[in-house]
Amino acid sequence: MAYVICEPCIGTKDATCTDVCPTDAIHPMRTDPRFGAVDQLFIDPHNCIDCGMCAGVCPVNAIYLKDDVPQPWIEYIQKNADYYGG
Repeated sequence: MAYVICEPCIGTKDATCTDVCPTDAIHPMRTDPRFGAVDQLFIDPHNCIDCGMCAGVCPVNAIYLKDDVPQPWIEYIQKNADYYGG
């Protein structure tokens, strides 16, 4: 199970989560040219180790374990996967 970034990230993209992720599973990073082209950040489900560090620092509480994503934001599971081609 991986973490998923949901709707509260849109328009915020604080990116503190990218700083604390031990596996660099969250993209795009601030230094990535694609950072400005997306409305939110995404967690690679194949690289996420479920440590929860990202969820702990998210200022807008946008990050949930896949199985805990609130029903109104369930489509963000696929949106995150699609960003990584899956």
